[in-house]
Amino acid sequence: MSGLDFTHWGALAAIAVGVSFCTIDYANAQITPDGTLPNNSSVIKEGNTFNITGGTQAGSNLFHSFGEFSVNTGGTASFNNALDIQNIITRVTGGSVSNIDIDGLIRTLGTANLFLINPNGIVFGENASLNVGGSFAATTANALQFGNRGFFSATEQNIPSPLLTINPSALLFNQINQNAPIQNNSVAPAGTDPAGFNAFGLRVPDGKSLLLVGGNVSMNGGRLNAFGGRVELGGLAESGSVALGVDGDNLSLKFLDNVARTSVSLTNQAGIYVEGAGGGNIAVNARNLEILGGSLLSAGIGQGLGTPETVAGDITLNATESIKVAGTGSNVRNLVRLGSLGNGGNITIDSGDLSLQDGALLTAETLGQGNAGTIKVNAAQINISGKSSNINSGLFLNSQSTTGTAGDIIVTSPRVTLDNSGTLNAQFSSGNGGNISLQTDLLLLRRGAQISTTAGTAQVGGDGGNISINTSGFLIAVKPVPEPTLPFSVFAIAAFHAAWMLRRKQKQTTF
Repeated sequence: MSGLDFTHWGALAAIAVGVSFCTIDYANAQITPDGTLPNNSSVIKEGNTFNITGGTQAGSNLFHSFGEFSVNTGGTASFNNALDIQNIITRVTGGSVSNIDIDGLIRTLGTANLFLINPNGIVFGENASLNVGGSFAATTANALQFGNRGFFSATEQNIPSPLLTINPSALLFNQINQNAPIQNNSVAPAGTDPAGFNAFGLRVPDGKSLLLVGGNVSMNGGRLNAFGGRVELGGLAESGSVALGVDGDNLSLKFLDNVARTSVSLTNQAGIYVEGAGGGNIAVNARNLEILGGSLLSAGIGQGLGTPETVAGDITLNATESIKVAGTGSNVRNLVRLGSLGNGGNITIDSGDLSLQDGALLTAETLGQGNAGTIKVNAAQINISGKSSNINSGLFLNSQSTTGTAGDIIVTSPRVTLDNSGTLNAQFSSGNGGNISLQTDLLLLRRGAQISTTAGTAQVGGDGGNISINTSGFLIAVKPVPEPTLPFSVFAIAAFHAAWMLRRKQKQTTF
């Protein structure tokens, strides 16, 4: 469609009357066009499938507008778009949450990206699923911005300009509904991953992007899959914008530093999976981030995949107030799997407070052939404590490769506490161990805390990495002690560090 004629605004009422409001089975779906577009959306039911046609096209962008958009009880919302459409942009203008539940499915044709905008919330139930050809973004933003050419709003219900032929450039949050959720509970079967293992939850095609942008974002047992692609979570708590990068059918977000963010939580064995034959990135931008109850962020190279030149993607977590990872199985990991080739990606954390408790882990590991990635943490305060099922909470590097090396652990924080078996460990097998670098104003070590580079049982010739501690305050205590108020002797620190450096093959200190 080369252009649109919006000169006869008086005809809009007549167009609205002429919209095809076909009989909808509300036990299966509530998908209701709102009649606000020059060429309106149309919904026609065939069995349990609700075929969505029409909409207003501008270049390769197709705009839909609905008063309600929910799918459940075996229903399918099928966007029957032309194959030359690059972006399907769908707004929900009514006051209700979009619920995708009870075998609800959203489907598109071709390789189009799908944007679902509902400022009142979007909830994916346990059996919700996706079948989209490109990337998918669900957001409670009010509008999508298109450079300096205009916007498409769910709250102002504006008519899209014929100039909106370019890719969207930002998500606009102008009227924040603090009660509008972005929630994913989906554990629906989602085929097999690139390594042949069963996948569950919401899934986009391999190499594509899956974005959930609130408001608060929560996953209670739900899972997200973008193998070799990108998953991003985050949201804003005040008016502002989130920059949106669109590279074909790959999407990414950029959050400004000076805008208040909302919370993100993963609980009850929730999971994000991007492992593939290379690439695969996870990014979270929040005020507070919680990864609890066996929940997992997993990147790296899948089992039996990759080449010597393959590089896995990264996990980047940014929280303005706190990040908490707690409980058995709660893990942020970037792995080169058994039988895989290539180098692992990095884990980068920038946070106010960082807490790892009760067996929670940050892990960069290679079980195949290649190098493990690096764990880099910058936080206002770090507290690592506790263990579960004989697994110590902590930051772990592990290289079992005969050719590669473990990465590095780099920690920068004014205050670091390792307590009750809290651990920083770089383990190596046949390759070389990684380095541990700790920069802090105050280091507090208590009750079995451990900082070490250790050789695994199959170690045949690699060297352990170095441990470097740079601090002006240092305390070792077997029992709880009052909060220290004065710096500790730098001579004690130097002696402590020198004792580590006496051994090259294996360095370990336990308190």
